[in-house]
Amino acid sequence: MNPLLINLNGWEIPIIVLAVLILFGGRKIPEFMKGLGKGINSFKKGLHDIEEDIKTDSTDNNSTTGNK
Repeated sequence: MNPLLINLNGWEIPIIVLAVLILFGGRKIPEFMKGLGKGINSFKKGLHDIEEDIKTDSTDNNSTTGNK
């Protein structure tokens, strides 16, 4: 876990949110969150594809070694 997030108190989180709203404005935050969501979905899809490739490779190796 990130040690910076552990030390945040109750008032610090709303102050950070307020500062982000002031810096980026209300219109940019939904666009940012949309892009962040797309990035997270793309990352999860990539992880899933890699897991499927590993499973496919392991089953291919098991079937070829079983025939010998």
